[in-house]
Amino acid sequence: MAKMTSAYANKVLKKLNDDKNFYLNKEEEGQVYVAAIDEEPVIPDYDYVEVSAKIAEIDEKIVKIKHAINVVNATNKIAVGDSEMTVDTILVRMAQLNKRKMVLDKMRKRQEKTRENYGYLNARKAAPEYQYINYDLKLVSSEYERIDSEIAAMQIALDKFNQTFEFDVEY
Repeated sequence: MAKMTSAYANKVLKKLNDDKNFYLNKEEEGQVYVAAIDEEPVIPDYDYVEVSAKIAEIDEKIVKIKHAINVVNATNKIAVGDSEMTVDTILVRMAQLNKRKMVLDKMRKRQEKTRENYGYLNARKAAPEYQYINYDLKLVSSEYERIDSEIAAMQIALDKFNQTFEFDVEY
């Protein structure tokens, strides 16, 4: 059993994944070898049982750490502004807000009026056409800023939690 924060657990997971990739590469390279009939073969140093056991051991540790993180994320509440939210709720909400922020960013960058360019010559129309926005540009910009601030508040609360909240991991 070990005490970890989410930030530390993610570093441990990165190390475990690096170790697993090492053994997966060892397995990939050691599975077969080529030898000419008239030469002494150079057989790679590969033991299926040993490599498979290491991969399984690493996978088991990864499962335990990720489960512990998931339990923490689903059961612990963090104060964000005037409300409290679980970590998993914050993550879902941040994803939703980031998608909305992208739409609002595109909207806030538009000009109120732009000329449509269909080429220099249009046989059917001699008069230029214009595209107009159909919303309040100031309202959209304001909403963008509000959502950006809300995301930032959630991220700060989440970062603080991930750096300071300790939980037990059996691995």
